[in-house]
Amino acid sequence: MPACYTDRLSVRPGERFALHASGASGPCALEVTRVGAGRQVVLLREGLAVGDHPTPEHADRDGCGWPVALEIEVGADWASGYYDIRLADRGGEAAHHFVVVKPPRAERRARAAFVLATNTYHAYNHWGGANAYCDVDALMSRRADLPTAMRGAIGVLSTRRPFPQMLIAPPADVPRLVNLRERGFEERPFAGDRAWPRRRELSPYDSSAGFLNKWEHKFAAWAEEEGLALDYFTDEDLDREPGVLDGYTCVILVGHSEYWTAGQRDQIERFVDGGGRLAVFSGNTCFWKVRFEDEGARFICHKWQGFSADPVAARRPQEATHLWSHRAFDRPEASITGLSFLFGGYHRLGLCVARGAGGFTVYDEHHWSLDGADLFYGDVIGAGLPLIGYENDGCRFTFADDGRLAPVAELGVPENLEIIAVAPAAFGEEEGRGYAPIIPPENLDVILREVFADEGPAARRRLLHGHAVMAAFRRGAGEVFNAGTTEWAHGLAAADPFVTRITRNVLRRFGAY
Repeated sequence: MPACYTDRLSVRPGERFALHASGASGPCALEVTRVGAGRQVVLLREGLAVGDHPTPEHADRDGCGWPVALEIEVGADWASGYYDIRLADRGGEAAHHFVVVKPPRAERRARAAFVLATNTYHAYNHWGGANAYCDVDALMSRRADLPTAMRGAIGVLSTRRPFPQMLIAPPADVPRLVNLRERGFEERPFAGDRAWPRRRELSPYDSSAGFLNKWEHKFAAWAEEEGLALDYFTDEDLDREPGVLDGYTCVILVGHSEYWTAGQRDQIERFVDGGGRLAVFSGNTCFWKVRFEDEGARFICHKWQGFSADPVAARRPQEATHLWSHRAFDRPEASITGLSFLFGGYHRLGLCVARGAGGFTVYDEHHWSLDGADLFYGDVIGAGLPLIGYENDGCRFTFADDGRLAPVAELGVPENLEIIAVAPAAFGEEEGRGYAPIIPPENLDVILREVFADEGPAARRRLLHGHAVMAAFRRGAGEVFNAGTTEWAHGLAAADPFVTRITRNVLRRFGAY
């Protein structure tokens, strides 16, 4: 089977990018297609010579170093968007990669900037062996159990290698990361579809990132059918181009925007403080602090070992990679997103709210985001989808005298946060209840020590019990809406009338139309 990667993930019309490839059954056929509500082929090339190049040891960390098979110039008529690159050999085996086409440098073709969560793609990329979570090859080959394989995670990842195909180009029927039904009485806990991953050799890390047939693709298709123009960017664009958001009224994040660099965050905060609007249809947003090195060739993501494994941390601790909520940074993510995964968690996965409704319960039916949505106090939004699943962000709150919810302003959660709707979530599975945990465990001790400075049993119980929250707030001259869940785009794809109306309300108020 061939394999390929590009020298960068985003380009503008008129610029060139290099395709690096390897295959034993060349020559190959190349197809480049813009993917949104439909597919538009923009480039076909037959007879592409591709050599058979070895995969170096530690390609996951150091990259492949394959020669350039072809340089491609982006046409002036290539609209901003996600472009699937398909390389097929003589036997019909195909490999996929992608490139994001940004708008022309001197022209803004849309009012909204759609920022793809490509940092999350990098963190989950296990091509060559390991990713930021696990030695995935060891896990999938059964050379190691999950706890052992997780100790093989790497903190330096190359961006010059292919992506696993199930991450970057799964089939259209790839299952969602949520249990579509409630757990039955005394039923063994489960996490998503159990048969499909076995048939397709899907790793536990392939479904959490990527565009095709996942959250961002669902949103892009809905936006195009809606007539909503979007200019596409990657996470790295916000890190490398400080003024790239100038001129836009709205920034949109969708799905799983989990990993942010300092430069990316600086730019988003300047944008909002200066009057921009941030629409977050993502969960677990801005959870991990990361950085790039070597002109973007290396993605640094030491996660829990950010202050022990990273040589930069001792000299320049503000450049370390760890939780954005770590006290050393004094910059919790909720100060820009309004919410945090530390106050949210999972829903309808394993024992994490295994019998939850799968939807938000409305507490502020008069909020502007619900205008015209035919929603009343106590109504549940999206239970049949389910709208709540996988990873969700939240905050702590108290009940006001009128039954509304008031935020607890801690760990960056703003005092002026407007809580619209909530659903229970769990940051982890409770142990000692007769079932083995199946959600990879978080390092609760590290969080309690380095974020909350409280390792007592009461603090641990509070951390495990959270809520998904839909909320909005004003910051500086701008405004933020946070849907609080990874699964929002699935509500749009299902044409759920409540989710659709709320999304339109947000994007119209934020000037995206």
